[in-house]
Amino acid sequence: MVYFVVIKYHWGMRKKILVHCCCGPCATSSLQRLLDEGYDPVLVYGNSNIWPQEENDVRYQNLLKVAGHFGGLQVIRQDYDHENWLEFVKGLENEPEGGARCLKCFEYNLRCAHEEAVRLGIDCFTTTLTVSRFKNSSKIFKVGSAFEGFEPIDFKKKDGFARSCEMAKELGLYRQQYCGCEFSIAEGVEDA
Repeated sequence: MVYFVVIKYHWGMRKKILVHCCCGPCATSSLQRLLDEGYDPVLVYGNSNIWPQEENDVRYQNLLKVAGHFGGLQVIRQDYDHENWLEFVKGLENEPEGGARCLKCFEYNLRCAHEEAVRLGIDCFTTTLTVSRFKNSSKIFKVGSAFEGFEPIDFKKKDGFARSCEMAKELGLYRQQYCGCEFSIAEGVEDA
């Protein structure tokens, strides 16, 4: 009798995926799930929507902690260009959280992630935005579907949000109190 054993983490068999990461807490359980499912994640952090710059820097530093926790995953930091982001969402400043401004913001960040995936020759990409209980995954999927290679993974599934909260606490991560832009601060909308 012959037995075959499939080794999930065999070198060269893991599928590369570029992961747009909005912050450290959202990345925790999302990355754990991708690793458990046999992916080889490369992280990208742009998020020109996050204001002020100091807040963007703190969130990036916490993402680096998460990458280190998972054995030193590669993190690519894109240029911070809040002025360009503001121009992209111009006219939508007074939209409510979760409305048209947020859809444009998703488009901005997913386009940047897609361009990075193409530049690196990675066939697929996804986003950790879907782990947040404050984000509508189906809206993110609709925006993402415009970009070739987008993988619609709902990281809220499999207790993703609850696990992200636990892991953020275990790792001592900074948990922001608003989504990212100055307009979400005004609304006092929590994100993570």
